[in-house]
Amino acid sequence: MASATVQVDLSPLPIRTRPVFRLAQLFAGLAAYGISMGFMVRAQLGLDPWDVLHQGLAERLGWSFGAVTALTGVLVLLAWLPLRQRPGIGTVANVVVIAVAVDLTLALTPQLSALPGRIALMVSAIVLNGIATAVYVGARLGPGPRDGLMTGLHARTGWSIRVVRTTIELCVLAVGWVLGGTVGVGTVLYAAAIGPLTQFFLRFTTVREKKDLCP
Repeated sequence: MASATVQVDLSPLPIRTRPVFRLAQLFAGLAAYGISMGFMVRAQLGLDPWDVLHQGLAERLGWSFGAVTALTGVLVLLAWLPLRQRPGIGTVANVVVIAVAVDLTLALTPQLSALPGRIALMVSAIVLNGIATAVYVGARLGPGPRDGLMTGLHARTGWSIRVVRTTIELCVLAVGWVLGGTVGVGTVLYAAAIGPLTQFFLRFTTVREKKDLCP
């Protein structure tokens, strides 16, 4: 009887699929995301829904912006428990790295007064946010707390991702606005642009795992 042979692919992984590269991509994306958040705050022309909440809470609690983002990240993670979501290394890193990056950016970026400079900073922040989101999501090392909440609710309720995300962000935006967060043209521009920007850059940043490379 002929014995079956098992072929094992011992060829090295392409550089972009190696764990070290993926971790570097994850942390670079999260750091850039925190920087983009700090730029939007300094532009003073409106924030994305979650950052409207973060800013409102920061003003009420007297905490730094980064500390509040970490706090809300942990609270959102607790909401994962009944949704049976599983965090990855990217989930934990999301909470820590973004909080540190946004506080450093706010400490190093001066407050602008001229409107043209603020507009340029806002546009740059939104574009950078789209790139950063694609970079850290493309590493495929676990969703951020807020993304996991969205996908978890989608799985449990059967509602579309669009409906779930819109509902969450409208609620967050409303609470943040009541607390004193900044809502403005930047909020609208972010909502309109972030999806297309992220989708565009994901084609260049998404890491394909070895199983994806098999013919």
